[in-house]
Amino acid sequence: MSRATRRSWFPRRAIAAVVVLALTTGAVAACGGPDPAAEDPGKAQLHLIDNAGHRLAFHVTPGHGSTIVLDSGGGEDSSYWKNLVPDLHSATGATVITYDRAGLGKSDVVPGPWKVQSAVSDLRSGLRRLGVTKNVILVSHSQAGEVATYFAKENPSMLSGAVLVDANLPPFFTDEEIARLVAFARPQVDAARKDPDKPRNRQLISTAESFVATNRAFHTVAWPDAVPATVIVSEKTPFDGSPEDARRWRAAAASFARSGPHRTLVTADNSSHDVPKDRPALVLEEIENMVTKQH
Repeated sequence: MSRATRRSWFPRRAIAAVVVLALTTGAVAACGGPDPAAEDPGKAQLHLIDNAGHRLAFHVTPGHGSTIVLDSGGGEDSSYWKNLVPDLHSATGATVITYDRAGLGKSDVVPGPWKVQSAVSDLRSGLRRLGVTKNVILVSHSQAGEVATYFAKENPSMLSGAVLVDANLPPFFTDEEIARLVAFARPQVDAARKDPDKPRNRQLISTAESFVATNRAFHTVAWPDAVPATVIVSEKTPFDGSPEDARRWRAAAASFARSGPHRTLVTADNSSHDVPKDRPALVLEEIENMVTKQH
C-alpha cells in the first residue's frame, strides 16, 4: 500500500490515531469529596477517588436500580457522553456514571506506557469506593472495549450486562492486523511526540509504547458467558476508506457476537466510528434494552 493511499483513509485527528492504535445496584456514597456545586440529584456529582497513587474523576448522576457506567474511547474524557447522560438518566431512572481515565479530563496523569490492567484497576476501585458492586451495565466505546473485556473477565459478578459500541474486540487483533495498525499509525505517533504534553498526544504515545504486547495478549482473552453483551458495530468503522480493514472490523464484531450466549449484534447504519455522536438514539435504545432485560 502506498504512503498516499494510507493517508487517504487514515483519520486526520489525533484522537482518530488513538482509535486505530488502541482498537486504543449499589448505593453511591460520597467519597473522595463530591463537588459541592453539584448536589442537585438531577446533575452529575464529581467524586475524586485515589487509586495506586493517583486521583481519578468520577461523575455520578444519582438514580435507582441499575448503575450505567459510560466509558469513552481513546483520547476522549467523560465529556464525550455529555449529551447522552441526561436522556439516559431520564429514560431509565438509573444511576449514570462517567469517568475520566488516567491522564484525561480531571484525572491525574500516570507516566509510562498505557496498561489495560491499570485501567481496569482504576475503574474497579472507583466503583467500589462509590459503593457500586453489582448490577452494573458497562457501556464502552472504542478503546474502552479492551478495558471492558478484562473487567468482565475479572469481575463478572459486578456486571449485569454490557453494550460495546464499535469497541475493540479480541478477534480483531491478529498478528497481521496489529502489524498493519502499527505501520499506519507511525506517522501520527511521530507527530504526537513533537507535542507530548497535549493530553490526546500523551495517550497516543503511551498507547503506542505498549501496543503490540497489549493487543497480542488481548487477542486471547475470552468474554465470560455469564455477562450478556450487545455489540454495536458501525457501518463505516474506524477504517472508512480501507475496505479490507473495515471488513475485518465488522467480521470481528460478528465473530464475537457468535462466540457466546446472550450476545446480540447490531449494525449502526450510516454511522462513522463515533456512533454515540452519529446515532445517539440507537445507543440509547440498546442501553435501555439491556436495562429492561435485567428487570
